[in-house]
Amino acid sequence: MSTGAARQPGGGGARDLRVGLAELHEKARAVLDPVHYDYYAGGVGDEVVLGENEAAFRRLALLPRVLRGRTNRDLTVDLPGARLRLPVLIAPTAFHRLAHPEGEQATARAAAAAGTVLVSGVASTVAIGDVVAAARSVDPAASVWFQLYPQPDEAVTACLVRRAERAGCTALVVTADSPVFGRHRRDAEHGFHDLPAGLAAENMRELPGGVRDIVMSPDVSWDHLDRLRGMTSLPLWLKGVLHPGDAVLAVEHGVAGIVVSNHGGRQSDLAPAAVEALPAVVDAVAGRVPVVLDGGVRGGGDVAVALALGAAAVGVGRPVLWGLAAAGEAGVARVLDLLRDEFDHVLALCGGRDPADLTRDLVVTRGTGVSARCG
Repeated sequence: MSTGAARQPGGGGARDLRVGLAELHEKARAVLDPVHYDYYAGGVGDEVVLGENEAAFRRLALLPRVLRGRTNRDLTVDLPGARLRLPVLIAPTAFHRLAHPEGEQATARAAAAAGTVLVSGVASTVAIGDVVAAARSVDPAASVWFQLYPQPDEAVTACLVRRAERAGCTALVVTADSPVFGRHRRDAEHGFHDLPAGLAAENMRELPGGVRDIVMSPDVSWDHLDRLRGMTSLPLWLKGVLHPGDAVLAVEHGVAGIVVSNHGGRQSDLAPAAVEALPAVVDAVAGRVPVVLDGGVRGGGDVAVALALGAAAVGVGRPVLWGLAAAGEAGVARVLDLLRDEFDHVLALCGGRDPADLTRDLVVTRGTGVSARCG
């Protein structure tokens, strides 16, 4: 066996990826206004859930299989509303122009080039039509999804849905875990309650009644979801599901997919880590619709763990914002390239040929030993 410096196929492995993402985060922290950095980085309450989203992944390991892989692995995933070239999509996050002047347009171009989806939020600082146009300037077939909160004034909701359809969005993502706004200590300490001059939630213009605020309401119900689903033929994903009972109800109400998420630790500080809620939701859905995991994913190994637990793909939020702040479109592209590289590397190490080879019997909890199980 050679004792010299070994050539590293596939980009050098997990160490390089971790360093790359960490460097982007530190560069973002250095260039962002500290108030805006805390807005992106912070969570609700004492930020217990914020930390647990990442820590829960560290408690899990993957039990590799051997002598069953192949040289070229297929990372593609088909979802209602998009075909992804890797099992990672960009989760909805607000106000990208706080991070970079080109905002969501830069993010959309990078997503399209990587062959994945930007879920552009209703709280985007670029109008959804311009976001889709940016993605399709790179790839005419690019898919962009639109995230919204059902508004108590259903005329406003209907107008937003029609706007997303006209823009060419290929799916809707309805966020259901926000009956009220989360209480963010960092924002309160900074007095950060409004966007700087020149920035706005552009999708909330020219609505019934003029410019509207994004409203949270505890009165929003399954009936609202039914009426929203009746407004459009686009696939409808429900985001913010943690309880398996809600997953069952979501399927019964005709959703096309479910996003297991605790809002990145920004709503309830008593919620479980997203990856801890994932297996029960997957079991409750029983293959009837795909499930995406959103929360705490910080590397390709986390992607692999989530897929082994039953997710069809994962959403990534804060790392994309760090890439955007650090280097604009190129920074977002770098994040996606790093995630693709490490996921492919981990898949190979687990004896996988495609994401379907990552199964729940490969997941073990660190410190508890390995039981005798047949794959």
